[in-house]
Amino acid sequence: MADKLTWIREEINALKEQGLYATIRTISSPQGATLVVDGKAVLNFCSNNYLGLANHEALKAQAIKAVQQYGVGPGAVRQIAGTTDLHLRLEQRLAAFKGVEAALTLQSGYTANLATVAGLMGKEDVVFSDELNHASIIDGCRLSGARVVRYLHNNIDDLRRVIGETSGYRRGMIISDGVFSMDGDLAPLPQLVEVAEQYNLLLMIDDAHGEGVVGRGGRGIVDHFAMQGRVDVEIGTLSKAFGVMGGYVAGRKEIIEWLRQRGRPFTFSSAATAADVAACLAAVDILEASTDLVDRLWANTRFFKGEMLRMGFNIGHSQTPITPVMLGEAPLAQAFSRRLFDEGVFAGAIGYPIVAKGKARIRVMISAAHSQDDLERGLAAFENVGKELGALG
Repeated sequence: MADKLTWIREEINALKEQGLYATIRTISSPQGATLVVDGKAVLNFCSNNYLGLANHEALKAQAIKAVQQYGVGPGAVRQIAGTTDLHLRLEQRLAAFKGVEAALTLQSGYTANLATVAGLMGKEDVVFSDELNHASIIDGCRLSGARVVRYLHNNIDDLRRVIGETSGYRRGMIISDGVFSMDGDLAPLPQLVEVAEQYNLLLMIDDAHGEGVVGRGGRGIVDHFAMQGRVDVEIGTLSKAFGVMGGYVAGRKEIIEWLRQRGRPFTFSSAATAADVAACLAAVDILEASTDLVDRLWANTRFFKGEMLRMGFNIGHSQTPITPVMLGEAPLAQAFSRRLFDEGVFAGAIGYPIVAKGKARIRVMISAAHSQDDLERGLAAFENVGKELGALG
């Protein structure tokens, strides 16, 4: 009898031969400017912990308090017996923070996208999707059964073209990342709003990497472009700048009410734990009280990017703290990452299928938690490895 797993072994070996096999390292410390990775203390240059909140004392204290009051597990899905007063309080606070009518929290940003796309779109509908949208949007589109029409990345003329060439659908929706996670560029939101209004289409923005980063005090891309009230639905994550876990949908109250009834991840998956929800509330408190962390994040970003450009690295067209160090081929990116680790810097290589072939990179994630010394040590490591591997322009 043939071995039914032979094909898997062959595919894994092929990944290794092509330099595309992802090595997953093990962390044994809290998230912060430094980590203990595979037993070694290193600078953390690849975490989404933008504001350094993942190990913040206020968040930990509220999580512990919530465990003592509510216990460890939620016990049920939100619709049956999993909704606590904490969940409702967080949704109210997020809606106020975002300046929208209502918000709904879910287990992750990924499930928030699944719930929203599949909840609003069906087989008779069409989604106009930026070609570089996140995998969770792609999966949400697949789950919905809607026809998907892709347009060239951030290209409004191409979006108008594909809308004009598409007919025979019931409802339509434009979907775009707000901040694109691999390149760090912003969606052209004012133009997307204009097109959506012109063609009477819903507009959905996934602002996972914009929350806590852009806009006033980290209120996101809609605030950044002063487009309040003109975007139908925003998706946010609570596991990046907020430093915890979870996701949310924010926007028009009718959409939120509908997703409470028909959002499948909301209906069929257990509620977020009380500890997570309480910690998220503490994060909102911090963001509303001061812009200090957001300001520090951007000061660190400007310094790091300026020095990388001075050294001759290609860092793409990022407009955010996401800093892609473009290296081209996956084997070079993986070798670069390994040498950085030897130098005491944890910054993973990213290649196909996460990004297109020939566009492998080291994606550096700058944080407010980094000190000036951290940044300078990291820059020195990049310069040393860049010279050694011939990666400097």
